[in-house]
Amino acid sequence: MDYISTRGQAPLLDFERATLRGLADDGGLYLPSSWPVLSHDEMHDLQGHSYPDLALCIIEKFTGDCLPGEALRPLIDEACARFRHDAVAPVKQLDDRLFLMELFHGPTLAFKDYALQILGRLFQHFLVRRSQTCTILGATSGDTGSAAIAGLKGLPAIELFMLHPHNRVSGVQRRQMTTVLDDNIHNIAVEGTFDDCQNLVKSLFNDLDFKTAHSLSAVNSINWARIAAQVVYYFRAALALGAPEREISFSVPTGNFGNVLAGYVAKKMGLPIRKLIIGSNENDILTRFFETGSMERRDVRTTLSPSMDIGISSNFERYLFELVDHDSDRLNGFMHEFQENGRFEVGRDLLARARQDFSAYRLTDEDTRKDIKTTFDATGEIIDPHSIIGVSAARQEGFSDAPVVVLATAHPAKFPEAIRSALGFEAPLPAQLADLFALEERCAHLPDCAASLKRFIETTLA
Repeated sequence: MDYISTRGQAPLLDFERATLRGLADDGGLYLPSSWPVLSHDEMHDLQGHSYPDLALCIIEKFTGDCLPGEALRPLIDEACARFRHDAVAPVKQLDDRLFLMELFHGPTLAFKDYALQILGRLFQHFLVRRSQTCTILGATSGDTGSAAIAGLKGLPAIELFMLHPHNRVSGVQRRQMTTVLDDNIHNIAVEGTFDDCQNLVKSLFNDLDFKTAHSLSAVNSINWARIAAQVVYYFRAALALGAPEREISFSVPTGNFGNVLAGYVAKKMGLPIRKLIIGSNENDILTRFFETGSMERRDVRTTLSPSMDIGISSNFERYLFELVDHDSDRLNGFMHEFQENGRFEVGRDLLARARQDFSAYRLTDEDTRKDIKTTFDATGEIIDPHSIIGVSAARQEGFSDAPVVVLATAHPAKFPEAIRSALGFEAPLPAQLADLFALEERCAHLPDCAASLKRFIETTLA
């Protein structure tokens, strides 16, 4: 399978090279040149299969000849063994039409584990095969960082530099990163927002001399392999609820668009998804786009759902590329306009097409607290401040005959302040994190400055 860049100026790559490269040299994002499709019979035959079996079937569609099933299967088995629930991604019913898929049973209690446990093993497999090493550079609004660290710590072929916005992630999220003291893990707190961290990462990737000299690659959702791994749990939930004979909708709390993009990919692969519902917090760049057709950057607000405190949805570029029928010139026009003016507008026709796949809603902090309590009183479920936005978005959308699955993206114990403000008590930390606040931390602090970040990386690697 060939991988193309959204910007249209990078060479075709296979899955291995696209994974190791991360961001394309032309600044674009890689995605398959065509979508693999599962037939009705293939999906029917997958009903009842284990999560590793399903993951093998889905991910193998994207790896092509560079990683056949017999080499891929042990990597998937090793990754799935890190999850605490036998089902890996269990689905539970909240009411007659609403279901919750718990994506927090991995080592860092967040949905990012489902991709990053596999991605870390893919990196190690490819690098060892090539007798190479690489430097991973990433930015996190909270959960990607800890999940990447859990997936990459101790791997001899990889050095990981992970940026997070100083004082803008929860204490649990921060400590899940900074208490990992393996020699190949380097945490950096940046004075700024998540978007500032993400812009620093992109700046270094766009410096092709620096990128080449240090073999830079990415584990953020700009890396296609992460999206491919996340497609699996959409199939898992839909098949458990009657697909392919039955349509399913999904409600996804998202800021960076990567998680819901995986649902769009599942739909392109043939999964009968009726609607993909987006839930935003007060940083509602996605909701505003699907309301107006305008993508507009605004200042980022600090909210109860910090992993969604994002002002630029970097993965949206892949969907926009699909929306303009792979017209890279048109895509580049939108991206240039956004870079220059902080906004672009797609027009009525493209907006109408986008609304056929997606709808989008927002939730304020006040309503987040209220809905956490309302849902707890009605069901007994403690739902974290991100996932509850997915619950609210599903309810705002309204229900048809298609069941709606909300992606529960994090364990509520990761956000004790938000849960306490809504319920008056905290969700207890699972046993695996009981001593988290007693552990030593290690973290560098840097300004929002690309030159400072370059010097830090060069000095550390030296």
